[in-house]
Amino acid sequence: MKTNIKRIGIMTGGGDCPGLNPVIRAVTKTAISQYGWEVIGIRNGYKGLYENDWVKLDGESISGLLHKGGTMLYSSNKDNLFHYLVEENGEMVYKDVSDVGVENLKKLDIDVMFIIGGDGTLTSARDFARKGVKVIAIPKTIDNDLASTDTTFGFNTAVGVATEALDRLHTTAMSHHRIMVLEVMGRYAGWIALHAGIAGGADAILLPEIPYDIHKIAEKIEERKRQGKNFSVIVVGEGAKPIDGEVVVREVIADSPDPIRLGGIGLKVAHDLERICGNEARATILGHLQRGGSPSSSDRILSTRYGVAAVKLAVEGKFGNMVTLKGDTMSYDSLENVIGRKSKNVNPNGELVEMAKAIGIAFGD
Repeated sequence: MKTNIKRIGIMTGGGDCPGLNPVIRAVTKTAISQYGWEVIGIRNGYKGLYENDWVKLDGESISGLLHKGGTMLYSSNKDNLFHYLVEENGEMVYKDVSDVGVENLKKLDIDVMFIIGGDGTLTSARDFARKGVKVIAIPKTIDNDLASTDTTFGFNTAVGVATEALDRLHTTAMSHHRIMVLEVMGRYAGWIALHAGIAGGADAILLPEIPYDIHKIAEKIEERKRQGKNFSVIVVGEGAKPIDGEVVVREVIADSPDPIRLGGIGLKVAHDLERICGNEARATILGHLQRGGSPSSSDRILSTRYGVAAVKLAVEGKFGNMVTLKGDTMSYDSLENVIGRKSKNVNPNGELVEMAKAIGIAFGD
């Protein structure tokens, strides 16, 4: 199919995620080998777009990216060009500098921008599309909480890391008759906690979608003691909260588009269970280990599918859309529909939760 596209740009924004490099690789390889396009990588997210910081991508520069974690183009989760901190008359003020970004794209002769990111990054992508930029968006989050797509790359890798952590925690928990609590990412969605908890043989899983009663978790631990099992392993999603309490906020970062940083619920759960049950309890906060390292084989394939499908959307002239996965099929949805949609959360009465309960996993409800 013939197009008027000669040069494209690609950038990554928001937090890093296993699979970003394979997406960059897939877009670049498809664009060059199938259509003869030039490819420009914008470095450091929207900050790079503002500062005109870019690099040419070709077969040599993307060689070896498939198995590498992170993003070769670097990233930023604070820079919104529609609300950007600049110095003016000796003072730091927020201004809309998005026109600078548009002009830089014109100077680079970029016909289409491929923007990879989460909510904040793709909100700006939508806003640039409204200003006339031809945008193709690719969703990125390890949390797997986007309603418009069934699965996001990076999720499988994060679950694998959490599952391995649980395998390791089991042996030390058993050796010392301890309660071991593993806190995982996911924000207000419990997908990582649920999948890792089932795969890792957790005795209890605490999800943001199911407020928990700590005494019911303690009952599970006491039941295990009566069975001669003097240790327990608990998985806690960072957005979990007790039925009579709130989420635990680690810090608030004022200049971030997503200022609330969750963290610490694992420590609270460990402390409460130690007080009630008497066993020593330890908490492990897995944190950014879930984001780092090589993507799993599944995520390498999924990332490549997203990248190739994104180029296909551009060839078909379907700008202002985000690539999605629906069942076994790559599809797309309008950024106007995607932005602001309710997140995809775990169904407390869904098949996975019911299955977990059937094999004895407690949820504290």
